[in-house]
Amino acid sequence: MQTASFSGLIKAIFYMIAFYYIFRFLAKLFLPVLVKKVVDKAGENFQKQQQQYTQQQQNNSWQKTRTNDEVIIDTANAKNPRETKKVGDYVDYEEID
Repeated sequence: MQTASFSGLIKAIFYMIAFYYIFRFLAKLFLPVLVKKVVDKAGENFQKQQQQYTQQQQNNSWQKTRTNDEVIIDTANAKNPRETKKVGDYVDYEEID
């Protein structure tokens, strides 16, 4: 069984600090490239979705202009405002002394 020593503790702390600085250095080098690729990929996906949406809208508008369906709008209900449901009568109360 091994016992902990002061020199082993110093080595462990040194390795942790070295690993931290190496990781920071590599992150500064590679993280901007990685983020740029992710943003570019998201932009491409957005453009594809936008193109599909516009194509779908064009197809729908073309189909709508081809058909000669009549659209009937019922304006009878629009002219008369909707009545509220009456629940009961209003009763005025007076105080009694």
